[in-house]
Parts: sequence; structure tokens; C-alpha cells
Amino acid sequence: MPSRSVSGGSVSGSAGRPGGPKLHATRRHELGQSFQDGGEHYDRVRPGYPADSVVWLLPPGAKSAADIGAGTGKFTALLVERGLQVAAVDPSTDMLEQLRKSYPGVQALEGTAEATGLADSAFDVVSVAQAWHWCDPLKASTEIARILRPHGVLGLVWNQLDTSVPWVHRLSRIMHAGDVHKPGFRPVIGPEFTDLESHLTNWEDAVSPEDIMELTKSRSYYLRANEATRAKVMGNLAWYLYDHLGHAPGQRLGLPYVTTTWRARKIHGAPPR
Repeated sequence: MPSRSVSGGSVSGSAGRPGGPKLHATRRHELGQSFQDGGEHYDRVRPGYPADSVVWLLPPGAKSAADIGAGTGKFTALLVERGLQVAAVDPSTDMLEQLRKSYPGVQALEGTAEATGLADSAFDVVSVAQAWHWCDPLKASTEIARILRPHGVLGLVWNQLDTSVPWVHRLSRIMHAGDVHKPGFRPVIGPEFTDLESHLTNWEDAVSPEDIMELTKSRSYYLRANEATRAKVMGNLAWYLYDHLGHAPGQRLGLPYVTTTWRARKIHGAPPR
């Protein structure tokens, strides 16, 4: 869980434009399939999210939320803690099994951002944390607009290693952390939404070198790699963390992150496409 957080500023605008990882639909599906199992490992090694990301995201008086691409419930947890009635959607049965164990009061069902299976106009906010890059953004926007109430809020959240820190930048390259967004990134959203703006939170996760190695094993590049590539990645990480940086096994260190939270408002009366 986050050990320290410092809120950043906001930037605003209208429709998003590409700037992050560019994936063909077939490749996006192929990589996304790598998360179909391993829910227990994912839940154990992936970081949570800073609390102020959800505080900033939620509109006043919000009572219900749908967390899409919820995985094992890393962001779902913040919605539950704020007292919202929450539905969680994910395509992975294994991930949802972990979520149900942790949050038995959450309605959890298999589905995707493009086909949630949720009721029309049922939610005040819909969040998609660490998953929008796996979605077809225009089809997902249409589906999310359908399940949102008038003027409801779409929230897109990403945890990213803070690559402005030199040692973390090199670490991200060794880990093949391909989801680190380039400067100027703005998510693509459909015409059903307006007033896109973002909020930054800088924080550190308290981890050991071994935790970083396990974190690497939860990433799509590693999960899809062959055994030789996996061994090379682990060898490079061991050299970097122990030999080059001089960390001892089990030593606690702060791993810097930046969490970017985007929100956009549903246009009232937006016609379905």
C-alpha cells in the first residue's frame, strides 16, 4: 500500500488524443489474455492506489460506482472505503475470485468495458484503473455512458513508475514496463464525455528488492515471454538491484510512483452511437 502521497495539479481539456502505448487490437487482446490467471500473485505484489485519487475523482453526493477491469480489487477497495455501493467487472474469473474473497459485499461479474452486463443509468461514477489501454476506447465509452446516470463521471486511473527519477527510469527499462506514458499523454475517450481533466499524485511504495522482482513477474511482458527471456530479465534485475545499486536482500526502499487520475463528465442526453 502507498506509504506517502503528495498531490499534484490538474490539467484540463476536451477529448483525449493518443500518447501512450499504441497497441493493435489483436495484440491488445493477446497481452490482456496474460492476466486471465495468477490472481493471487497479482493481488499480492501489485501496489494499491493513493486515497486522494478517489477523493478527487468522486463527484459530490456519489453513492454508486462500477469498477471496470477491476482485477483483484485494488481500486475497488478505495470505492468501498468511501461507502459507495460498488459493482466490479473483469473478464478474468481468477481475478474476480480474489476480489470476492476480499470484498464479499461487492457485486462482481465477468464482463468487459465494451460489454459490462450492467443496467442502464445505474451508476454515479465508473472507474477504469490500470486497464483503459486494454480497451477499445470508443466502444468502451459508449458502453460506460450507457450505465452512467446523467452527468455521471468516468474515471481513468494509472499507477506508473516515476521515471523522472533516474534509477527508476533505468529500472523501468529492465522491467520492460511498457505502460509508462510519454509526456503529453491524454487518454482517448468517446464523444459522450466532456471536460476531461487530470490529477497527479506522487507517492512511494515501501518494497524490498525481492518485491520488485515479483512485481516484474506480474507484468504482461514477463507473462508472455519464453523461459530464456524471463531468465534474462531476472538476471538483469538481480544485477541492477543488488550489484549496481547495492541493496541488500530484504532491505526496504521507497519505490517512487506517479498516479494519474483522469475524469470526464457524461454529456447529458448524449445519443447512443
